[in-house]
Amino acid sequence: MKNVLFICSQNRLRSPTAEQVFSKRRDIEVESAGTNHDADNPLTHELVTWADIIFVMEKAHRAKLQKRFRSSLKGARVICLDIPDDYEFMDPGLVRLLEATVGKYL
Repeated sequence: MKNVLFICSQNRLRSPTAEQVFSKRRDIEVESAGTNHDADNPLTHELVTWADIIFVMEKAHRAKLQKRFRSSLKGARVICLDIPDDYEFMDPGLVRLLEATVGKYL
């Protein structure tokens, strides 16, 4: 079973939506976190170490991940989805976009 981590800034809209959408799959374990210190679920070394695949919503998230957690990344695959912060939690457009982009990597 693969461990999949979704990352955005605050862990309030995009990454929790992704976690919710893909949590129904039986072949993966899913978590989400935010890069900001005041995120609802802040990114930790433990989460980064746990993940086999890490999806970041923007290039800035990848940069923060690589700068702050380089030692924990190990063999994790990091994929940037290029999804801007233009969506609300569980926005149907965001759900469709996530299903169309993330599925091909799982």
